[in-house]
Amino acid sequence: MALKEFAREELTRAGLFDTMYGDMLGKDVMELVEVFAAQGHSGMSAGVAIQAFAKVARFEPITPLTGDDDEWTEVSDGCFQNKRCPHVFKENGEAYDIEGRIFREPSGACFTNRESRVPVTFPYVPTREYVDVPAN
Repeated sequence: MALKEFAREELTRAGLFDTMYGDMLGKDVMELVEVFAAQGHSGMSAGVAIQAFAKVARFEPITPLTGDDDEWTEVSDGCFQNKRCPHVFKENGEAYDIEGRIFREPSGACFTNRESRVPVTFPYVPTREYVDVPAN
């Protein structure tokens, strides 16, 4: 089965052509599938393209963060946010990732809090540690 037909069938089965967003979500994903299919990727380049797109679409860097001055923007007095990875910050010369530790409830719901911060040393590839927490 060709990619476009497969995608349309799966999106229909998932109800993405008639969700709370109307048919917009299904149409948008189909538009991405059509562009991808038209690009004519081989098996190897398809995987690389998918991985690269998934990262940049989630605002994740493809290569390690360097910590160089040009990666930062000052968001408040003395607090800098990394331009390449919006969940990495720097204050008083110390960098940290506010999503380095994700807490997961038994239901699967996840959350972050101040304890989610993990120190960062460069070069840095953002990673997330999932910590299972007991039910309340």
